[in-house]
Amino acid sequence: MGLAIALASLAATADVRAGVLEIDDSGHVRRFDSPTQFLGSAAEARPIAPSPKIATAPPRDRRAAVALVDAAATRHGLSPELLRSIARRESGLNPVARSPKGATGLMQLMPGTARDLGVDARDPAANADGGARYFQALLARYDGDIVKALAAYNAGPRAVDRHGGPPPYAETRAYVDAILERMAQSVAPRPQSPVRIAP
Repeated sequence: MGLAIALASLAATADVRAGVLEIDDSGHVRRFDSPTQFLGSAAEARPIAPSPKIATAPPRDRRAAVALVDAAATRHGLSPELLRSIARRESGLNPVARSPKGATGLMQLMPGTARDLGVDARDPAANADGGARYFQALLARYDGDIVKALAAYNAGPRAVDRHGGPPPYAETRAYVDAILERMAQSVAPRPQSPVRIAP
């Protein structure tokens, strides 16, 4: 049975790719540069459609948005980098972003979620705080399982509960992969030259 090591990859462009090395018991290495699903002892690379382009906030607004998100994360005991990664994926750190489904603001809160949280989703500070509280609640619901919590933030807790984990939606898989890649990139950047493993 091979050992799979996930490497982070975050290109300077909006194109985000997974980087996975599979190292089997004899030391042979295979590389996958797209999200990879492991089936038993074999790995199959399955490309996932990229997410639609997100209109990002201007640089000055983006700095203010980052400050709001970081403050909300710290206030609620979350990693600022994690909550920032969610906000980037959700809205491109655009405090006035609105999705076709009606999600609003930095953390793309749906009207019902904002109502349950008691926040005005149009207020950037309240939106960031509400998103932090909501993600914290999802982490508690799934006993700290960050993959399930991220999937639930994207697809809803009912979908995660119904499937016993992240649902098999291309959008949700791409969402979770992109955020985990960004987090991994922050602690272990991808080397500029190819990784070579001596025989």
